Amino acid sequence: MIAASLQGLPNFIAYFLASLVAIGVFVGVYVLITPHREFDLIRTGNSAAAASLGGAVIGFTLPLASTVAHSVSMLDMAIWSAVALVAQIGAYFLASILIGGVSQRIADNDTAAGVTMAATSITIGIVNAACIAY
Repeated sequence: MIAASLQGLPNFIAYFLASLVAIGVFVGVYVLITPHREFDLIRTGNSAAAASLGGAVIGFTLPLASTVAHSVSMLDMAIWSAVALVAQIGAYFLASILIGGVSQRIADNDTAAGVTMAATSITIGIVNAACIAY
């Protein structure tokens, strides 16, 4: 019985590691495109930066999980992960336009701006995840 349960272990490991890589790529790209330096701000106790980055990671990970659940191959997973990344970058730029000066506001530890960015990212992630479930 245990052997039968563990037959899927190689696929689990592959998809899990690929997911961790995808999250790492997302975080790397996200912090490069935002004008403020999230990790420096978080190290100094900036709650707005922590909320914003945390929401973006959750917003990316929701569709990533859907992608893993619905993909037919690693290539399929990679393609839809890239779509999720683009959607989150788009969410950042859209919210930046709507909020105005959001990067500076996050750098200034404006919690309202950070939480609004987080909510926007998570909302986009939920919709994105639902759309991937084809």
